[in-house]
Amino acid sequence: QVQLVESGGGSVQAGGSLRLSCKASGGTISGKSLAWFRQAPGKERDFVALISGYDIPAYGDSVKGRFTVSRDNSKNTVYPQMNNLERDDTAVYYCFLDERWGQGTQVTVSS
Repeated sequence: QVQLVESGGGSVQAGGSLRLSCKASGGTISGKSLAWFRQAPGKERDFVALISGYDIPAYGDSVKGRFTVSRDNSKNTVYPQMNNLERDDTAVYYCFLDERWGQGTQVTVSS
């Protein structure tokens, strides 16, 4: 079974940037779609971004124009680059592949 490990979270001021990573083990990401979701305290888990097996990205409305997602199949890793971060981006970010979730990584944006 595939296992997913997110990293790259942290604290940043509004307007700053972070790059998260989701590394898969126990299976390949090549040719597969991998998605990112986030969950803020007291809220539901929301879709953030997806990169298809054909490298076609899709984004949630709240992050369009600020986030980009890419993949490196040789490293079995997907990277969301998050720019111009806002306080509302504060959440735990999760990757999702093959119906499995990673453990999440915390992103905190302060004003």
